[in-house]
Amino acid sequence: MKHDFGDRIKTYSAGTNPKEVSRLAIMVLDEIGIDISGETSDHLDKYKDMHFDYVISLCDDANEKCPVFFGGVKRLHMGFPDPPHSNDPTEENLQKFRDARDAIRYTMKNFFDKELSNREEAAAEDIPTGVCHVSCKQ
Repeated sequence: MKHDFGDRIKTYSAGTNPKEVSRLAIMVLDEIGIDISGETSDHLDKYKDMHFDYVISLCDDANEKCPVFFGGVKRLHMGFPDPPHSNDPTEENLQKFRDARDAIRYTMKNFFDKELSNREEAAAEDIPTGVCHVSCKQ
């Protein structure tokens, strides 16, 4: 999100049980020129008093497991299968991370290209100020 839309939206990553960024996620994003090695995922509580234009959950079961998050005007679920919970860089694991990377990037790019275009047509100053991706592992 930051790579594709960083000049137009602010993004945050949070979860109910945040973990450090996966080494395999870092590797497969680096393959396409995106450095996430310095990124973090915070606990949802950090953002409980913030306002977001969109709160988007991405993991398959997040819609059922996620708490209600009052910081967003639009709550969206775009479920994708989770890649393996392994940092073993086997070709199979890396391919699953690539598949997740490509599916998420394609879906989010199409969504925000359309959303931002619609918003810009409505009012040039009404560009979203925040997007929060939510991961809800329990």
